[in-house]
Amino acid sequence: MYVVILAGGGGTRLWPLSRPDHPKPFLPLLGDESLLQLTVRRVAPLVEDGRIYCVTDRRYAQLVRDQAPGAELIVEPRGRNTAPAIALATAAIRRPDDEVMLVLPADHWIGDEDAFRTVLETATGQLATGVLGIEEPLVTLGARPTHPSTDYGYLLPDTTAGGTVDGLPAYPLLAFEEKPAEPRARELLTMPGVAWNAGMFAWRRGAIRAALEQYTPLLTAIGPAVDSETALASAYEDLQPISIDVAVMEKAARDHRVLMGTLDVGWSDVGSWSALLAALGIPGIDARVVQPGEPVHAGADDLIVERKEDGLLAVPGADGTITAYETIALLKGARRFEAQVDDLLARCSGAQRV
Repeated sequence: MYVVILAGGGGTRLWPLSRPDHPKPFLPLLGDESLLQLTVRRVAPLVEDGRIYCVTDRRYAQLVRDQAPGAELIVEPRGRNTAPAIALATAAIRRPDDEVMLVLPADHWIGDEDAFRTVLETATGQLATGVLGIEEPLVTLGARPTHPSTDYGYLLPDTTAGGTVDGLPAYPLLAFEEKPAEPRARELLTMPGVAWNAGMFAWRRGAIRAALEQYTPLLTAIGPAVDSETALASAYEDLQPISIDVAVMEKAARDHRVLMGTLDVGWSDVGSWSALLAALGIPGIDARVVQPGEPVHAGADDLIVERKEDGLLAVPGADGTITAYETIALLKGARRFEAQVDDLLARCSGAQRV
């Protein structure tokens, strides 16, 4: 088994904390380590040395080298979403076709890391090698939902054909559903087995290669170019950004080739200010990014996060309507947590000045 970590994405729902030249995966949002460093440390006990790979946009190659020196680096000429990144990893990492590839985002939070590793061992050791009547499956991991979120996509399993594999609930997957409106999210929450799409996958290298060849032209474009930086850059110029869900997994689910394993480990993508604050022990904060020129009401109990020349700063609202001249974050009712927010901003400001 080997691990492919996808370290990209702009983290736009966390601006101005995240920014284009130092995005979310490389920030110490939850402590002294960046999310990428936490991800590498989390999976290191599962694999031998040299079996952790990191795919990233060339803009962030040095950040990966600095933060994860033990990972093998695979550099994309530019970010094109998860499908090209996975296709590049499939072509560039020349391992046996029956070996299992575990694909993880670089920027998620896991509450129970021991339980998470147990899930990964079952997903890679049993699910990905074929169970529940599906040979050579593509495995996706879904997080057990705790509320009707509109921030995540959903996985809809066939619970009538599922089972428990070494303690892990697993089901053939019927369909993926993109981020829903709130009424639909509430409806989904009542359906048995439905999970949040955590963007984690396990499959044999041969299985994902066959699926990429069947459903996309990505390997045809990327495969011949992997050994040439110039050729790869040219190939990427012609690629449109597309997620692995849209490019492969939705179609494979319709063809009855996808299995879902259920995560119940305290998962969050910490993809928004509200989710980040909850992971830091500050739940229930309604927070949002405010774009330049957008008027918004900021109360005296709110905090406004803005970027200054010397770093990030949280200031109380003025109990009135303000218009942002640069991107800011508005944290409603967070003033009573000002010390914790200041600690977060100080960590991230320091990391970005390095």
